[in-house]
Amino acid sequence: MKEVLVVEWRKSSYSGDGNNGNCVEIAFAGPEVAVRDSKNPRPQLAFPAQAWKRFVRR
Repeated sequence: MKEVLVVEWRKSSYSGDGNNGNCVEIAFAGPEVAVRDSKNPRPQLAFPAQAWKRFVRR
């Protein structure tokens, strides 16, 4: 049986109020960071946490 992980999705404060639906959301999911589009929450992308850290430093 596959384990289901419940995560808290977050979006940048630069996204505004989010009413226009143009937001990227992230969630910290164990050793990975999940990324999704707020107006279409499926599918999601998952990246190793270390790769995400390198990406946001650029």
